[in-house]
Amino acid sequence: MNEELQELKERAEEAREDRSLAPVTLTMAILAVLVAIVTLLDHRAHTEELLLQSKSTDQWAFYQAKNIRRHSYEMFLDLLSISSPKDPAAAEKMKEKYSAQVERYKDEQKEIEAEARKFEAEVSTEGRKAAHFGLGEVLLEVGLVVTSITLLTRRKAFWIFGLGLATAGLLVTALGLLIH
Repeated sequence: MNEELQELKERAEEAREDRSLAPVTLTMAILAVLVAIVTLLDHRAHTEELLLQSKSTDQWAFYQAKNIRRHSYEMFLDLLSISSPKDPAAAEKMKEKYSAQVERYKDEQKEIEAEARKFEAEVSTEGRKAAHFGLGEVLLEVGLVVTSITLLTRRKAFWIFGLGLATAGLLVTALGLLIH
């Protein structure tokens, strides 16, 4: 990015001599700012995507921990059902207690799973946003480079083509902003 800014500075000095290139130089400065903004959006979307992925993974680990506990209680209930306890009343009381625990874990797992799936959906959304921002960034950068060729060749076609690419980059970025 620093190289691009240095190049812009050099081109601006050249454009001072040839006033017909002033709009091109101004366009390049605006495009450089837009590239920086879209780059920031892209980086933030990727960071958010990673954070949400981490939260999703944490939720699935929590789900698995609850699942292991539930299975432990179910195994205990299975063992209790095939054994002949010395105190059947106490054994029945234990069955009720651990059956309630099994049900509690099942309910908790449903909530945890829903939360994990919600995070997964958000990861997907952020990934789509990041893809749009990344493509928008590339189109803006290419538009900036193509526009800068105008200063070397003095051909207006490069400026127009660069503006077209930059416009496409802005449209793709705007679509990324609309994703929720």
